[in-house]
Amino acid sequence: MPTAHPRPPLARTSDEAHVYLDLHPCVCGEREFPRSLAIVQLDDGDTLGSRYDGRCPACGRYREYVFRLPPDVLLPPPGEVRYGDGTPSELLDPGEWLWVADRYAGSVPADASGLDPAARRQVRATISAAAAAMDEVLAFLPDDADAVPAEAMRTDLGRLVYADEPYRFDRERLEVVRNTYRDLLAAAS
Repeated sequence: MPTAHPRPPLARTSDEAHVYLDLHPCVCGEREFPRSLAIVQLDDGDTLGSRYDGRCPACGRYREYVFRLPPDVLLPPPGEVRYGDGTPSELLDPGEWLWVADRYAGSVPADASGLDPAARRQVRATISAAAAAMDEVLAFLPDDADAVPAEAMRTDLGRLVYADEPYRFDRERLEVVRNTYRDLLAAAS
């Protein structure tokens, strides 16, 4: 029996869905909640969706999010993170993706050479997530544009990130940052 969720937004990967969930706290402000996952049939009867639900540990409020699944499963390269397929995200805007990349990249040391193997794997996973988030920002660049347009920002966080440093959305700068993360990823191997 189809689940009553008319045309929910597309979550191209489970990693993309989890980033979205992490960015959208409960009304009480709590970001974390134990999530169960179910694959559901959507109203059209032909499309599958993913439903994440659970109770907020702070206030007990029931939270539910439903996303459309892509027709083909997107798998990341081994040992790397992949959020999408090169098209702009329906869940996050480019400002949010840049914020996510900043948080991941800022949470690890620039030089992982002195770390034990487990810590190096964690650094590698985190830098991979930062690089993948930069790929998502770049997906919002029109082919003929030098920068991500301001109107691509559709959330308060995205607009705030853009207003604070609009030059960070220039194509060349975005590519340099993404490539730097990729270089750090290779060095952490």
